[in-house]
Amino acid sequence: MATLLRFYKPLFPIRPSSLFPPPRLIYTHTHKISIAGTTTVKKCHKTRISRFSLMCHSEPLMSENGIREISIGGAGNKSRELWLYNTMSRKKELFKPKVDGKVSMYVCGVTAYDLSHIGHARVYVSFDVLYRYLKYLGCEVNYVRNFTDVDDKIIVRANELGEDPIKLSRRYCEEFLRDMMYLCCMPPSVEPRVSDHISHIIDMIKQILDNGCAYQVDGDVYFSVDRFPEYGRLSGRKLEDNRAGERVAVDSRKRNPADFALWKSAKEGEPFWESPWGPGRPGWHIECSAMSAAYLGYSFDIHGGGMDLVFPHHENEIAQSCAACDKSNISYWMHNGFVTVDSEKMSKSLGNFFTIRQVIDLYHPLALRLFLIGTHYRSPINYSDSQLESASDRVFYIYQTLHDSEGILSQHDGASWKNSIPSATVNCLNKFHDEFLTSMSDDLHTPVVLAALSDPLKIINDLLHTRKGKKQEFRVESLAALEKTIKNVLYVLGLMPTSYSEVLQELREKALKRAQLTEDEVLQKIEERNTARKNKEYEKSDTIRKNLAAVGIALMDSPEGTMWRPGVPLALQEQQVSTT
Repeated sequence: MATLLRFYKPLFPIRPSSLFPPPRLIYTHTHKISIAGTTTVKKCHKTRISRFSLMCHSEPLMSENGIREISIGGAGNKSRELWLYNTMSRKKELFKPKVDGKVSMYVCGVTAYDLSHIGHARVYVSFDVLYRYLKYLGCEVNYVRNFTDVDDKIIVRANELGEDPIKLSRRYCEEFLRDMMYLCCMPPSVEPRVSDHISHIIDMIKQILDNGCAYQVDGDVYFSVDRFPEYGRLSGRKLEDNRAGERVAVDSRKRNPADFALWKSAKEGEPFWESPWGPGRPGWHIECSAMSAAYLGYSFDIHGGGMDLVFPHHENEIAQSCAACDKSNISYWMHNGFVTVDSEKMSKSLGNFFTIRQVIDLYHPLALRLFLIGTHYRSPINYSDSQLESASDRVFYIYQTLHDSEGILSQHDGASWKNSIPSATVNCLNKFHDEFLTSMSDDLHTPVVLAALSDPLKIINDLLHTRKGKKQEFRVESLAALEKTIKNVLYVLGLMPTSYSEVLQELREKALKRAQLTEDEVLQKIEERNTARKNKEYEKSDTIRKNLAAVGIALMDSPEGTMWRPGVPLALQEQQVSTT
């Protein structure tokens, strides 16, 4: 069976864009942005979507669902309380947007110099679920997710490859967008890039200097943490315990070792922009303060990112933004937990990471997404082949059940269905609906929702395959109601494909690749097993079944013959049993 190898070194100089088909452009935005009293109409980068974006529905299916519609602050609709954990207060808080029915959210994006790993995937899948759920609740969401395309790491990588840093970063921005489409993450409202907002960054630095919270040294500008008494309130760190920062060496010119760069003077071979302090480029932290202020203002609802950004990045953002504008206020700070490997955080700097591309080469992207939301977003999640196999097995079961139901429903005219379903089905739907709302409104408890899918899926399978289910009154009506409800929940989770049959086929292809078999080879084994059974060579028959099961190919016998489907390899099944 093929397994993922730990990824220690980027596979350059292979161009990642050569591994996948080129994207197609679908839309562009224009946004009015303002900072430091200036207003500019800015055209943002076009969002690029590959053909793989057709994997998931891009619009909700709410118009004909079986779920009661609700909203936060929406006129005429029943409100539902949403509780979110706030890193600042260290507790769950009732979510109340600053403007009824409208939510402003900023999530720190990637530093684009390499292919993204599944630690990144977890961040953006987690906030995509939040984005989808807020929209489901009836909110109008302005979701901003940036790209860092000016940074030390980008410059180092570009110099290694002999490329222009901005061009290299642009390429990896597009690769990241492909990854997000594979994972069915909806495009944010806007995706600003640092290189397009240098003037806004400079204006913010001017404000901080004018307010006496920064100082200049030889063309560099540093933020003075001593001028911000509340420094450390997000992370809980005391000022004397703070490190000098990350991504930069300790600088003896600083008044305090914890002071951090707002502007860096130009060095030979680096990109630079003109500024009042001389040619240079922004520091890492100032970019997000400037871009969030540009698109959302200094006061907005949600700021999110990975747990590793609490300090120093988000701590520094708070200091900068408050120093630039005393009315700066962000209501909720949200952070997702790490993806770990052998209980150690997955990261590029540690070299213990798997890129999204590596994972989806062997596993379906929707299996990876289900794996990521199968653990609560704030908890650490340990990466393993066993977990991904289980997720793959689960998504196959879900889509096979819905595909079989769709086949039955396609044989009936919906106009002739009666407006009645059995009480048992009604009770199941109401219970599932309430579990969905209760769990999602309790700080996005997606694992509980995934577990709650079991009951309605079991009823569908009973209606499809058992003698009692096939004879049940209003069987087709029950199937239709169950399917619609499940589909809408899957949409909110980002797990609703446009075609069950296509995804099922892709899941089979991935299983064959992991097993290092072709379908013809599997069919040949099935034929050999059938012959052995006819000849009463039961030991040989059992050996063939077991050998296939060992590599994740499960055989299913029925009156119509023997079929195969992906399964969890036997060794991993045994591992799962031993760990539980």
